Amino acid sequence: MEMRDDTLARSDAMPDAAGRGDIAPVPAPARKVFVKTYGCQMNVYDSERMEDALTQGGYLKTGIIEEADLILLNTCHIREKAAEKVYSEIGRIRKLKQEKAARGETLTLGVTGCVAQAEGEEIFRRAPAVDLIAGPQTYHDIAAMVARAEGGEKVIETEFAIEEKFASLPAPTRQQTIARGVAGFLTVQEGCDKFCTFCVVPYTRGAEVSRSAGQILDEARRMADAGVREITLLGQNVNAWHGGEAGAALRLGDLLHRLADLDGIERLRYTTSHPIDMDQGLIDAHGAIDKLMPYLHLPIQAGSDRVLKAMNRHHTKALYLDVIERMRRARPDMAISGDFITGFPGESEAEFEETLDVVRAVRYASAFSFKYSPRPGTPGAELADQVPEAVKAERLARLQALLGEQQLAFNTACIGKTIDILIEKKGRHAGQLIGRSPWLQSVVTTGEVSEIGQTIAVNVTGAGPVSLMAQRV
Repeated sequence: MEMRDDTLARSDAMPDAAGRGDIAPVPAPARKVFVKTYGCQMNVYDSERMEDALTQGGYLKTGIIEEADLILLNTCHIREKAAEKVYSEIGRIRKLKQEKAARGETLTLGVTGCVAQAEGEEIFRRAPAVDLIAGPQTYHDIAAMVARAEGGEKVIETEFAIEEKFASLPAPTRQQTIARGVAGFLTVQEGCDKFCTFCVVPYTRGAEVSRSAGQILDEARRMADAGVREITLLGQNVNAWHGGEAGAALRLGDLLHRLADLDGIERLRYTTSHPIDMDQGLIDAHGAIDKLMPYLHLPIQAGSDRVLKAMNRHHTKALYLDVIERMRRARPDMAISGDFITGFPGESEAEFEETLDVVRAVRYASAFSFKYSPRPGTPGAELADQVPEAVKAERLARLQALLGEQQLAFNTACIGKTIDILIEKKGRHAGQLIGRSPWLQSVVTTGEVSEIGQTIAVNVTGAGPVSLMAQRV
């Protein structure tokens, strides 16, 4: 768990007001916070904003869990294993808490995010070591909640107030933004109205709510001023974003045009999209905005219309494939990513083969795939005809083998191309840099650390399953 410690050294001796150089009382050391993030990019964004609120309130961020006076576990509830990992981590932290108590020290433990929202008081019952439970829409009050927990109160806050959350969270300082790198996340939409029968998001994140265009543009300007060169817009259904300006309705494509006009921003991305919200304006934006990268993550989940209906996905296979075709007409070099679930209740072998047919038709550059995991409280968990685990696993293996072949083929097809990459960080070896291609692949090349944040041209010389190798042009 050890990572870089971002805390700063402090001087214990200061001259007094008269300048006599007397030794002043040693100030109490600042308390340190360690945040561990599970799950999606939106959780990464939320963790950063909680860190911003706490550090501006006097905490110091640490990457070493043993140093922490406050530990926050920002959780994901999409799959059963994700939730159980949290309880395992709490068990390890409980021992650390006991060790600190034996030395006369205190450690406050909080669980935030979707597991906190979904399970609430059950967390206190299963894990008495937890002091604080905070749902995803309460982070604007995180400093006050921590203060209450440190005072000995068992704190639980899970009420929904998304608009208040975004309006009240403090903006990160320029230094905090710089420290996070040249590529950053910006949440524009949160919540979901789709109610897929396998998914807990509508119950843990609430209904779809869009941030205002002005709020988003202000945050993007601050990011650009701090050196961020690539922004990824986030939302559970990011392409459901909508806003208003001077009486005109705005959609995500309009927002992307406005963001592209900002000085300093060189690249734009967005995730995650829903097929039924892929309007023509957004598709056309890919053909019109050079800064909008040719990469689309568009989950389908299954290839059978019957299974899609049972999932309450609101789209058919034909609609999905039509969106992909229109997107590739607008941007011929578009890379497609997707999400898949194998073994949804009632899925037959023939229906699973329809999923493989979709994969062959689309030719994915990357994808995420999982066995169906029943989540308590969702309609899918109550369906009859649950598919045996062994069948789900066997289908997942076949699916991942095909997706892996396609991803390697996409990467291999890049060999010999000259592409622009944004340099993001140092590599593991001296003189090595890591950049990001327009299609989101990691690219290993050579250069100087001073080039981080620059976009450079490279020639792709090699490809692996998840990354490219390249030489400077």
